Amino acid sequence: MTQMSTHYPAATLVEPISRHTLAVVVDNEPGVLARIAGLFSGRGYNIESLTVTETEHEAHISRVTIITAGTDSIIEQIKSHLEKLVPVHRVVDLTLTGDAVERELCLVKVVGKGDHRVEAMRLAAAFGARTMDATLTSFVYELTGTTEEIERFIKLMTAVGLAEVSRTGVAAMARGAEGM
Repeated sequence: MTQMSTHYPAATLVEPISRHTLAVVVDNEPGVLARIAGLFSGRGYNIESLTVTETEHEAHISRVTIITAGTDSIIEQIKSHLEKLVPVHRVVDLTLTGDAVERELCLVKVVGKGDHRVEAMRLAAAFGARTMDATLTSFVYELTGTTEEIERFIKLMTAVGLAEVSRTGVAAMARGAEGM
């Protein structure tokens, strides 16, 4: 039996791109964050959110939470490269462990008078934002929630006088009794 040749190229499989939350436990020492960032930038991967702080003071251990996106194979490459860095103790893909708890904190400054001021207060109350500062012409609100909730809040505040935004990035933890 002979095979027929075709003038059409073979179909290429396209892997879907998905968002992943990675928790990385590292030694808290100079240059670790730069090495992690360099790993991403050197390979053309993007970091959508990055938070880091020391979590075990006596042991000088920090936890880095990274939000990135990629195909399954790219995410596996990222995890593999992270695990090879000397100061890295553990890499956990919280996206694969199930429904993780993710929260972000933002400060939002809104400037306005009259109806805009009243609407900003109404929206802040609806979202459960706390007023951190108030003047006759401005408010600074604090809101903690999911990235999607923060995005919705910012979008709505844009219509009533959004002046400035500061965000912490995502802090995340797996649900359930087991720790990292």
